[in-house]
This record gives sequence, structure tokens and C-alpha cells, in this order.
Amino acid sequence: MVGLADYSQIHFIGLENYINVMKDPTFLKAIGNTLFYVIIGVPLVIVCSLGIALMINFSQAKIFQFFRLIFYTPSITNVVAVAVVWSYLYNPRFGLLNYLLSFLHIGPIPWLQDPVMAKISLIILAVWRAIGVNMIIFLAALQGIPKAYYEAAQLDGANSWQQLFRITVPLLRFAIFFVTVTTMIAWLQFFEEPFVMTQGGPLDSTTSVALFIYQNGFQLSKFGYAAAGSFILFIVIIIITLIQFRIQRRDNEEY
Repeated sequence: MVGLADYSQIHFIGLENYINVMKDPTFLKAIGNTLFYVIIGVPLVIVCSLGIALMINFSQAKIFQFFRLIFYTPSITNVVAVAVVWSYLYNPRFGLLNYLLSFLHIGPIPWLQDPVMAKISLIILAVWRAIGVNMIIFLAALQGIPKAYYEAAQLDGANSWQQLFRITVPLLRFAIFFVTVTTMIAWLQFFEEPFVMTQGGPLDSTTSVALFIYQNGFQLSKFGYAAAGSFILFIVIIIITLIQFRIQRRDNEEY
């Protein structure tokens, strides 16, 4: 039947798609969900990645060197395989997480069935996948800090926390800025986790802007509608990135 149809008739409708998208309750909900992912997920990724990198870099135990491979593995694992494993972990009846919670006399948690818990579950999965790459970036930056700075600080009586906040963090500001920008852009385009785990459910509670664009463009064939949504997402990413660069430039001038 497709061969009998004429798909060449394109009508100019101006800004109608953009107006309709901005009025679409599903799109507005997707924006709220995406902001929730960004606000919770980005700081978690940065803090966890930096914390693990610090442990690996400063610890004398060889076991932490092995952790470098362990934490990086999720970043290169196929998302379908990840979805299968985590679907088992999150299963409300025979999932491993609820099984472990039963030993603490905690009832089964509907990880992917409750609207709020579904978002939190996807964030946990996404943070687990994102730690590896950012950990390597922080680790490379840490190994570039001269040890003489720490030796001088120890001679002056600085403790570990003072060395961390007076030496390590300031010298990592470029790495932190890079990780923040790339991580925020990635989370604004949050797609794979809700696509493979929930398909946006329950009740569109996990639908991100990127998933909304995919569903309208490739499942509903509303290409103009999806293009309008993608352009709005593009503008948001550009604005946030420019703000971050402006803040970074001001910080560099202070230094």
C-alpha cells in the first residue's frame, strides 16, 4: 500500500509544529523528566567518578588498580545486555534487589512500575554506566598533578582534606569543567535507558525529550513534529553550554 501513496506533497505550515509541541502535555512532561534526570544524575556522575578516581590514584592497595577495569567495563558493555541484566535486578517478584531487601525485612519495591521509582531506577543505571569514562578522565588529570605540591603541603602541616580542597580540586578545574559539560549534554539527550527499560512508562513518567522525539519521528512518522522537538532540544543544549563556558571564562580570569 505504501507504493500506491504519494509522499511528495509537503505543505509549509510555518511555526505550527513548534507551537503544538510546546503545548503538548507529553512534551512538557518529557521536559520535566529530563530536567529531573539532569539535576540528579549529573552531580552523581561527577561526584562518584571523581571519588573513585581519587581512591585509585592515592590508594596504595593494588586492589584499587583492579577497580579501574571493573568501573570502566559498564561503559563499553552493550546496552541491550545491560538492559537484560538490570531488568532481572529490578524485577518486582524475583529480582535480586528485592531479594536482598527481604533480608532487611523491607517489602518488594516496584522499581520500574512506580512513576517516581522508575525515574530513580533509570538514574542509578545511567550513573553506573557513565562512571567509567569520566573516572578515566579524572584519573588522567590527577596523574598530571606534580607530587611536589603534595610534599610541600605535607611539610607545611596540611592534612588530607586540606590537600584535596586546596591543591587537588583547584588543579582539576579544567577536567571538572569538561566532564560537567559533556555529562550534562549526554543527560539532556537521555535516551537509551528509558528506551530499553521502560519505553517511557509508566504513564510517560520516564519519557525524556530524546525519547519523545524518537517516538514521534520513527514510531508515529510525525517527522515535522519530531524535528520541531529536536530543534528545541538543540537550542536548550546550546544555551546551557554557552552559560557553562561563560562561567568557566570568568573563573579563569579570577585565577
